[in-house]
Parts: sequence; C-alpha cells; structure tokens
Amino acid sequence: MSDFGAPPVIPTALQQYNSYVEDPKWQRKFSIVWAAGVGIAVLASVPHVARALKNGRLFRGLFTGVSDSGSRYTPTNGVDIKPPRSKRRVLGIVETLWSSTLWTLPGVELDLGQRFLALAQFPVVFLFATKNSILSLLLGPGNGYEKLNYIHRWAGRGMFIGATVHGALWINNHVVYGLPILGQQKETSGVAAFGVLCVLVLTSFRPIRRFFYQWFFVVHVLGFVAFYITVCYHTIYASPWIFPPLAFYGFDMLLRMFRYRIKDATLVPVDSNMTLIHVHDCADGWVAGQHVRLRVFFSGRIFESHPLTIVNAPAASSCVPGNTITLAARVVGDWTRAINTYASKEQERLRVEKDEQPGVPVHVMIDGPYGGSRIDVGEYESALLIAGGSGVTFTLGLLDDIVARCVKLGRAHGEKTRRIEFAWCVRSYGAIHWFAPMLMEIANAVAGTSLDLHISVYVTCLCNPEEVPPIPNMDVVATTRPSVTGILRDLVTPPAPTLGKRDLDVDTKSLEMQSDENAPGFSASSRLNWVGLGGGVAVCAAGPESLTREAHNAVARVSLTQGVELGGIALHTELFAI
Repeated sequence: MSDFGAPPVIPTALQQYNSYVEDPKWQRKFSIVWAAGVGIAVLASVPHVARALKNGRLFRGLFTGVSDSGSRYTPTNGVDIKPPRSKRRVLGIVETLWSSTLWTLPGVELDLGQRFLALAQFPVVFLFATKNSILSLLLGPGNGYEKLNYIHRWAGRGMFIGATVHGALWINNHVVYGLPILGQQKETSGVAAFGVLCVLVLTSFRPIRRFFYQWFFVVHVLGFVAFYITVCYHTIYASPWIFPPLAFYGFDMLLRMFRYRIKDATLVPVDSNMTLIHVHDCADGWVAGQHVRLRVFFSGRIFESHPLTIVNAPAASSCVPGNTITLAARVVGDWTRAINTYASKEQERLRVEKDEQPGVPVHVMIDGPYGGSRIDVGEYESALLIAGGSGVTFTLGLLDDIVARCVKLGRAHGEKTRRIEFAWCVRSYGAIHWFAPMLMEIANAVAGTSLDLHISVYVTCLCNPEEVPPIPNMDVVATTRPSVTGILRDLVTPPAPTLGKRDLDVDTKSLEMQSDENAPGFSASSRLNWVGLGGGVAVCAAGPESLTREAHNAVARVSLTQGVELGGIALHTELFAI
C-alpha cells in the first residue's frame, strides 16, 4: 500500500470549536473579573467597616442573634460635641461625586450605579442570594442580602440568557447535521437543565414574588436542586462551579442555626389595619433599622415566615423603656390579615373571660437580625428621615436610636447629629396612633436639649382629623404626598438674616443657641455656623418604590449643587417590596 505522507493539517481558522478546551478558559477569566470587582468593592468599604467596628455595629448579632442581656454604654455627661467641619470637606467631595450614580428611572428599582454593576456579575448567583453572606460582613453594615439581592436576580437572568444562546446554537447544529435532539444523555440532560432554569426564571418575576411568595420560595429551593443535578449529568465540567455555591449555602444554613430564637410575644391589634408584636426578653443583638424573619405559631400557619422591621432600638440605646423587640405587621396580605383577625378575636375573648390587659400571648420564632442602615446617622450633623406608610418602622427605629445616643447616652461614641427632620406620609389621621406612644417618648426625651427634632406628618386623606395625638413639636399637614426634594432643600437651606422667629419649620431661637449667637435674627457670620452647613447630611428613606426613587433623585439633584458646601449628603433607602 502506497504511503501518501502525513495527513494535512487543518488551519486554525477552519478548526471546529472545542468547547471542552475553550470554555474553561473563559470561565476562569470571567471568575477573575468578577472576583476582582468584589475585591475592589471590599477595599472601598474598608473605612466604612472600620467605623462600624469602632462603634460596635459590625458584629452586632452576627453570630449570636438577638440576646436577652443588653450592652453597656458609658455616658459622657451630656457633652455636646460640635464636629470639625474641615474633616467633612473631603467626604463631601466624594459623596457629591458618588451622588451622580443615584439617579433612578420610574419602574426601575435600580439606580444608575447598580445597573452598571449588575451587568458585570452573571454567575455569582449564590454569593448574592444567601442571607448570611461573608460578603455582607466584608462590605459592612447596611449591605445585607436585601441590598445585594438585585445582583442575584441579574446574575440569574444572565445565566438564562447564556443557556438560551448555548442551547439554541446546539439545537441548530443538530438540525443542520440531522442529529437527534433528544435521546442521548448529554442532549436530554441539557434540555432538562434548561427547562428547570426556565421555571426558575419565570417564577421569579416580581408579581409572582409579591403575591405568591411562599409558592415562589418552595419552587425556587426545589428548582435549584434539580438544576444542579441535571447540569452535572449534562457535563462533567460542571463540578468545579457547583461546590462554591454549595459552600455559600452551607455557610448560610450554619449561621442561621445560631440565630434562631423561640420567644414569648404579645399581639396587640391597634386597629383593623395594624398589629403590633412585642417579643419579650430581647435587650440586644441588633442595631436600629434591622429586620427579622418572624414565624408566629397560630391557627396552623407555623410554616410561614415573613420579614418585619424592628421598630425600636436596643434597650441600651432606646428612648422607650423595656427589654422587648417591637414589630409592626400592617394588614396588606392574607398572613397579616389573619394575624390581625386572630389577635382581635382572642383579645376580646380574654377580656370577657379573664378581664386581662390588652394583648394576646403567643409563641414566635425569629431569625435574624438582617439588613440595617448603610450609614450611621450619628456621623452627620443633620438628618432627614422620611417614610411612607409602614416604612416608618425603619425610620422610627433610626430616630429612637440617634435620639437616645445624643440625649440619653450623652454622645458616648462622638455622635455629631444636632438637627433631625422626621417626615411621615400616611393615608389617614388614625394611622398616627400606631406609633404615637413611641413618638411621644422620643419627643419628650428631646425636650429641653440642644438636639433639634421636628416631626412632620403628611396625611393624604381628609378623614377623622380629631384623632391627631398631641405630640410635642409635631406638625400634621393634610395634603398630597410632599416633594422629597422640597423637604431636603428646606432642611439644608439656612434662614435669611432678616427672619426672626421661624422659617422652614426651624425654631430660630434654638438655632441662635446652637450657633452661640446672642443677637436676634441671623447675621452673615451665624449663617456660616448654621447647623445645616458643613457637617454633612444623612438621608434615610423607606416605603414604596415611588418614594425611594424620589429620594434617590432628590439627593442626586441637591448634592450636585450643594453637596460640597454641606459636607456631603449620604443616602440609604429601604424599598418595602420583594
């Protein structure tokens, strides 16, 4: 047989694409890219983490959950610390530049900065999905799972897009060459994996998450288990990318075991729209603004758990006496409606049978705490806390905490806050009674101190105005929802020199005392020392998407024009949606 020599070598450009060789190279490159991005974010968070470690916020409740005993603070005998404004100059410039990423469009829950980051983070689904993530600790307080979850959602969508393109090309290849699409293990398991991924994505749309959350959760957990099994059958190269997510999930489950608590609690139905839940023997283990996942053992609904924000601060830094966690369940769904109905009926029965005090005793399980505010209000001289509806549970906790730290604890950690505007938008006057006792306690604690607190309640429905409780220094206005930009501008705009008594809801006399001026009115020099200029402004907003979006845009707008002069404007928002 004649020898025709060596076979011809196929040019590289004409060789068939070998996915088993090329794909791992791109996977490693992409892993380096997203890991580097996470590393940059962690490095940028080092100052924030250091401050949280210094004032004890970093590890609060991380490994121990809610505890029975409270922490101890050492008061500084009421010394009113006036912050050096020169140190805020650099921070003001940085926060002003960052404010350009806060612009948010209607119908989009992500601001400009979040949209850029989401597009670059496709495969890190589990890292940004687990409630107890090591990344949340590295980024510092206020970066819990609820803040990072948008990256989880976009990563899942990125996986779906990649799988769709991959599957479409392979199906087209099989059609062109007349190969069966189903039958072989690789093809069949690939189609099965893609089908499971489709179910995961379709059941994750916002309407399903909001209205059928328990069903969505079960499908999600079972779905990712089925996806992992089918994708491992589909390709032997899936294993290295399976173990890290399992480690993240295992770490989350392990940490939850240390944070579960079963407690005695009391249900108090304030009215047909609100139920307060007082969890007893809870003195510490959380910071203001955090939430817990609550499971109430009543009427056979022990398998449902829901996130509820803690209304009060820990006992050591609260204006409200008692070692309890107060949660508020507004009637917005079947679970909260069932709790309110059960509490109302049981309270009436107990009142008739035993003549007991209002409240229904129950057992609850709490998991947490989670989340919290990214910014510490005490690091800023002025603060705007604005909420809509039940979003007030978040801002009220922050108000309770900062007032106690400035007044009750004598600014033990160097708190700089001197002026607070607390704004709440509600639909009826009766809703003010939900938290009137707590607002009364806070207002009475502020009375006669150098801390300037003003409370504004905006009522959008003209019904039962006689139900307004007499809370000191509180204005109740019947109007449509106010402009967040307008409220923020009023807060940071100093009164004119010719004004005498009051302008923009600010007490001129108290401002004269704070700026150490004895002359009536404000001179040019006293305006430079005004509480709203140079010491930084903290803005915390909670409530519906329309309110938080407006807060993002208001801070971006005001910060770009006045941010450096004010010492920077920091923003934290809590969107009350799934």
